[in-house]
Amino acid sequence: MSETLHPNAPQHLPGFITAPGDTDTLMVVVGIVLIGSIMMVGNLYLRLHSMPERMAHKSQKLQFEIVAVLGLIALFTHNHLFWIIGLLLAMIDLPDFSTPLRSIAGSVRKIADGDATSETTELSGEPPPLPIAAETSSRPGEAGGHGHA
Repeated sequence: MSETLHPNAPQHLPGFITAPGDTDTLMVVVGIVLIGSIMMVGNLYLRLHSMPERMAHKSQKLQFEIVAVLGLIALFTHNHLFWIIGLLLAMIDLPDFSTPLRSIAGSVRKIADGDATSETTELSGEPPPLPIAAETSSRPGEAGGHGHA
């Protein structure tokens, strides 16, 4: 600072007051701290916000997509109810109904295919093919593979 001060200025000025034209270091430091704190709080917010989705992904939940959509809806609408529902869905194990239903559907399809082949052979007049289990046994003394003597 210059030796000549304004007559109304105090004789001792604090260190954060700079001379005209100098760099204001306090403002630069506060700006860096402000930007850093905004980035840290934003990162914490987004990590907290994606917590249900990460929980559902780690445990390989079936409802992962539903939890992810609820998280996005909560992010864009700022409606916390969607986030809470997503968190609860991520924590709950829903029973797997699709695997047994697929198995039942596959079994019914096999039964239907077996019935369809027997109906077509009856219409065509050809004898139906023998199942593997009903073939005659190769052991002597057994008639027809039934094991009755």
